[in-house]
Amino acid sequence: VQLVESGGGLVQTGGSLTLSCTASGFTVNDYTIGWFRQAPGQEREALSCISNWDESTKYADSVKGRFTISSDNAKRTAFLQMTNLKLEDTAVYYCGILLGSGLNTKGVVMGGVVDHWGQGTQVTVSS
Repeated sequence: VQLVESGGGLVQTGGSLTLSCTASGFTVNDYTIGWFRQAPGQEREALSCISNWDESTKYADSVKGRFTISSDNAKRTAFLQMTNLKLEDTAVYYCGILLGSGLNTKGVVMGGVVDHWGQGTQVTVSS
């Protein structure tokens, strides 16, 4: 299984970025992709996730209203649209995938449990 993230970069405060995560190399029909971030010296933080079978989503309180997750299931790609970026959003952003479906799949992903991780993409917000 491979996850490839893209879309990171340098942006000024108040700006926007959209990250992409494309998954490949698996055959199961159902999966959930989550977005996470890790700032220097801090633990990895779950931001949002989306399940492909019903496109239901879940968000961390810290990003509700500013970040939007979406997906293109035909391309097995999940997006994280980030708006009104703040200095504290600076971090390496990762996507992760949990294969299969279940009653609390999104809860599991938001707890940081995934089957595979992407390599990460740097997002730097400057003043």
